[in-house]
Amino acid sequence: MLLRSWGIAARPFCIRMPDISSYVTCPWGVRGYHLHQRVAYLYYSKRLALPNLGFWAEFICESALPALLPSSTSRLLALRSATMLLLHRAMVLRLQQACRLKSIHSRLCIQACSTNESFQPQRPSLTFSGDNSSTGRWRVMGTLLGLGAVLAYQDHRCRAAQESTHIYTKAEVSSHTSPETGIWVTLGSEVFDVTEFVDLHPGGPSKLMLAAGGPLEPFWALYAVHDQSHVRELLAQYKIGELNPEDKVAPTVETSDPYANDPVRHPALKVNSQRPFNAEPPPELLTENYITPNPIFFTRNHLPVPNVDPDTYRLHVVGAPGGQSLSLSLDDLHKFPKYEITVTLQCAGNRRSEMTQVKEVKGLEWRTGAISTAHWGGARLCDVLAQAGHQLCETEAHVCFEGLDSDPTGTAYGASIPLARAMDPEAEVLLAYEMNGQPLPRDHGFPVRVVVPGVVGARHVKWLGRVSVQPEESYSHWQRRDYKGFSPSVDWDTVDFDSAPSIQELPVQSAITEPQDGETVESGEVTIRGYAWSGGGRAVIRVDVSLDGGLTWQVAELDGEEQRPRKAWAWRLWQLQVPVPAGQKELNIVCKAVDDGYNVQPDTVAPIWNLRGVLSNAWHRVHVHVAP
Repeated sequence: MLLRSWGIAARPFCIRMPDISSYVTCPWGVRGYHLHQRVAYLYYSKRLALPNLGFWAEFICESALPALLPSSTSRLLALRSATMLLLHRAMVLRLQQACRLKSIHSRLCIQACSTNESFQPQRPSLTFSGDNSSTGRWRVMGTLLGLGAVLAYQDHRCRAAQESTHIYTKAEVSSHTSPETGIWVTLGSEVFDVTEFVDLHPGGPSKLMLAAGGPLEPFWALYAVHDQSHVRELLAQYKIGELNPEDKVAPTVETSDPYANDPVRHPALKVNSQRPFNAEPPPELLTENYITPNPIFFTRNHLPVPNVDPDTYRLHVVGAPGGQSLSLSLDDLHKFPKYEITVTLQCAGNRRSEMTQVKEVKGLEWRTGAISTAHWGGARLCDVLAQAGHQLCETEAHVCFEGLDSDPTGTAYGASIPLARAMDPEAEVLLAYEMNGQPLPRDHGFPVRVVVPGVVGARHVKWLGRVSVQPEESYSHWQRRDYKGFSPSVDWDTVDFDSAPSIQELPVQSAITEPQDGETVESGEVTIRGYAWSGGGRAVIRVDVSLDGGLTWQVAELDGEEQRPRKAWAWRLWQLQVPVPAGQKELNIVCKAVDDGYNVQPDTVAPIWNLRGVLSNAWHRVHVHVAP
C-alpha cells in the first residue's frame, strides 16, 4: 500500500535518471520526483547498499548535483571534475563518519514502512566534526553522499542487467502466449514479458492477449495512443531481452508460389485459410469502432492476390450496341464525379460455424466476423455505364464483372448484378478506389473494386478488370454454382444449382461480440455488445436481448449513424447494460434483430441449415459463467 501511495510499482525495475543535458529543462518538481521515487523505492525494498567510492563520486556529479542544483548544462559539466576531486578527498578523510549513514538507513527504513499515522519521523543529523561554519555545507554534502550511494547502486544494477541481455528467437517468443508459459511480446528488437501486466491493461486483458507471442507494432498502429513516451517507459520495466538479429531478415520469397507475393496481414486476424487467404477480426475488435480499420477488415479471397501496377492499370468497359467501349485508367476514373458512402460488407458464409454444429457443411468455418464496415469513395457505376452507351431496357439484363485475380488456368473470379440495380442512382453502386480515405489495400481490391450496397459480399468483385452488360447473369462458377441457398433436405447427391437463384440481398442479421462464449462475467452488472444489419437497404429498427435463452427480453440501445430510409447500407452497433439476476451462476445470452420490413431472425439453426452453410442468421447465442 505504501508503494502504491507513492506511485511506485511493486515489480522491481530500473528507473533511469534523465540525461544531464535535460535537467535544465526539467521543472523542479520533476527533479525532486525522480530522486524521491528512487530513494523511497530502494529504502522500502531494502536494497540500499553502500557501493565503492567511485560510484559515490560519479553519481553525485551525474545525478544528485544536476537534479538538485539550479545551473546551466555547461556549468554542470564544468562542476564534474572539480567536485570529483573535492568529494573524493572528503570521502576518504571522512569515511568513518560517513558510515553513520548505515544507521540512518535503518531508521529511515523503519519510518518509511511504518503504518502508524501518529509516528513522526525525525530529521537525521548529518553533521561532521570540524569547523562549525562548515556544518551547513557538510549537511548538504552528506545528503548528497547518501543520495549518490542510493542512485549509484541502482544504476549499477541497471548496467549489469544490460550487460547480460538475453537473446531470443521469434520461435521462442511465439511459444509464450498464456499465463502458464508466460506472455511475451516484442517491440522493435526488444522482448518483453508482460505476464504480470496483462490483468492491469487499461483496455482489458483480451486486447493485450491478441499480441501474445508476437509484435506490438500492428496493434499500436490501430491504437496510436500507445505510442507515447510514458507508455514506452512503462513497457521498459518488463524487458527481458533482445530478438535474435537473424530473425529480422525477411524470409526468402519463392517466385514459383502463386501466393508468395500476397500482402502482409494484421496478426489480430483470425485465419480460416492461408491459401487463398481468408480471415476475420476477433469479436472484441470487430465492434470497437463503427468504421472497421482497414488492417482488420475481414478478408475473403478466392484466388491469389494480384499485384497490379496503378500506372498501367486499365478498366475495360464493353460498350452498348452502337456505343463506345471504354478503357479507363485510374486518372480517368477520378474524372467522374466522386461519391462517398458508408457500406457494410458481409460474406454469405458469415456464422457458418454454427451450421456445422447441426450437420457438416462445405465451406470455411466463419464465426461472427465475416462482416465489416468501411467508408468507400469512387465513381458511380451508372455514370460509367452511361458513358459507354448503356441504359435501362425492358428485357432482363445483368452487369457482369471480372476480376484480375485468376487461377492457374487463367479463369478469373466473376459475378454479376441486375442491370436495373447498376443503373439506379439511388442504389449507389460504386467503382471504388478509396477505402476509409485511403487507396484500396491490396487485399481489398487495389486499385478498383465494385461496392454494391445491401448485397452479399460475393458480388463486390475486387481488382476489377472488365465490365460488360449481358442478357444473362455471369457464367462464373461463383455466380452459377455457388452462393445459393437450399432446403435442409438437399444434399450433394441431389443438389441442382440451376434450380435456385443466386444470392443478392441478405436477410436480417445480428450477433453478440461481448461477452464471448464461455467467458466469465462479474456479478452485479453485465454489458452486452454486438452488431445488427439487414440487406437491401432495410434499416434495423430494434435489437432484442435475452439473458435466459429467450424466455424474457430487453431492448438494446442502438449506436452509430442514423439510417436513411431504403438506404440503410451500414450496420447498427448496439449495447445493453443490465443487472445480473441475483443468484445466477450462468447466463444464456441471446440476441435477435428486426428490420423495417419487420423481418426477424429465426430462433434456431436447424430449419435454415443448407449444404453450403450460407445465410446463417438464427438467433445468436452466448453462454457465460457468473463469477461467485
